Amino acid sequence: MPEEKGWKDMPRGGMILEPGNARKYETGSWRTLKPVMDPNKCIHCMFCWIYCPESAIIVKDKKMSGFDLEHCKGCGICAKECPKEAIEMLIEEK
Repeated sequence: MPEEKGWKDMPRGGMILEPGNARKYETGSWRTLKPVMDPNKCIHCMFCWIYCPESAIIVKDKKMSGFDLEHCKGCGICAKECPKEAIEMLIEEK
């Protein structure tokens, strides 16, 4: 029976070994909450886009048009920063 590795033996996680590689990793499956935008409230100020740590805000014609849910981790920063409360975080249903 092989010896089990302890946490000190595991490789460090979260290491970025090359710049610009985030698109290679689909991390949307980590979410428990997903962002939903109310188009009637959104003023396209782009604060969500500015603050999103994963660049998961989709922009078309200089307007917020949705979320890249393959990369959104559900952190809720977009909803927190939205001045019009146009983004709501809802429970992710698989």
